[in-house]
Amino acid sequence: MIQSKIIIDVLGWAGAAALLIAYGLVSSKKLSGDSRPYQFLNLAGSAFLILNSFYYGAYPSVSVNIIWVAIAIYTLINVRRKNV
Repeated sequence: MIQSKIIIDVLGWAGAAALLIAYGLVSSKKLSGDSRPYQFLNLAGSAFLILNSFYYGAYPSVSVNIIWVAIAIYTLINVRRKNV
């Protein structure tokens, strides 16, 4: 049980870091908002935070991050369609 908690905590921190890195890169104009790296950082970060938030019963955060994942997937699909 302790090992699971540590893994969930590490994933939560990694998710938070991914979202902050993505935000920082877009804010500093190093990535565009519809770029694949930005969307993958959002997707991974939010997925990790979903796991962490669900584990701790923070369901409003789970809901927000599910929407964040859906937006990232939608954007990645649209970017792919434009490039095909």
